[in-house]
Amino acid sequence: MKQSTNAILMIRPVAFRMNEQTAVNNYYQKVLDGLSPETVNAKAQEEFDTFVSKLRMVGVDVTVVEDTVNPDTPDSIFPNNWISFHESGDVALYPMFAENRRHERREDVLDILEDKGFVINEIMDYTSAEEDGYFLEGTGSILLDRQNDKAYCALSPRADEELFIEFCEDFEYTPVIFEAFQTVAGERKLIYHTNVMMCIGETFAVICADCIDDKKERKMVLDSLRGDEKEIILITEDQVNNFAGNMLEVQGTDERRYLVMSQSAHQSLTKKQIAQIEEHVTILSSSLDTIEACGGGSARCMMAEIFLPKE
Repeated sequence: MKQSTNAILMIRPVAFRMNEQTAVNNYYQKVLDGLSPETVNAKAQEEFDTFVSKLRMVGVDVTVVEDTVNPDTPDSIFPNNWISFHESGDVALYPMFAENRRHERREDVLDILEDKGFVINEIMDYTSAEEDGYFLEGTGSILLDRQNDKAYCALSPRADEELFIEFCEDFEYTPVIFEAFQTVAGERKLIYHTNVMMCIGETFAVICADCIDDKKERKMVLDSLRGDEKEIILITEDQVNNFAGNMLEVQGTDERRYLVMSQSAHQSLTKKQIAQIEEHVTILSSSLDTIEACGGGSARCMMAEIFLPKE
């Protein structure tokens, strides 16, 4: 079982903007004053296209699907929250907190992947939980250590414990459950997605341990990572605010491993942290300033990894 893949799904936005429905518990979103929605979307498209070309230049197989104008899906650029793809050929569909994000789920995405030769066996659909007000937002909420069959989850309004355990039972992962916090206007509030405060590569993990306020939980998470012989690279809460936790390891040409992040994440890292990371992987970064500000998500959120078998 590999930890990273060469194949990525990305959705190119057509009406990207700040989503008022997600801003209630995503404290990373900002209003960009004085920019028209058209300008915001044009900037996001430009950042998206540059990012895709950088990934393709190092040999990552990127499947780009264009978003549609209807229905209105301002966050469609973050597909990893509604779908995940697994080596078994199984696909999981996830229940989303914001009502307007539920429209992002598209069957035609599966058809496009099958046309490219990917094999889809079974669809595990958790979306009915939305009706009862329970959510689990894909690999935003769940961090998979695919090699060690572990799944990490920071509980939040968007990551329900029972649903997470159900997912782990279905996909045969051992659950590692904790709570992660950030300081918002002097108060400790739950971080909405696990993947903004940690990232797991094949031989390392980047994590903001300071976000895990409970000492026992913090020790449990770090012990779990160390027990699997991951080098732990610690980041600060300030770096998390610059999306330094929102990174993804991918494979380029000849299975060369890259750690993909935004320019702001890269610039927030110290020389020592960069040296630690570069002992394992090559850093690939791209400017995502508009997407990060309006969307409150970054490089990791934009990539849904495809682990499906090929025909």
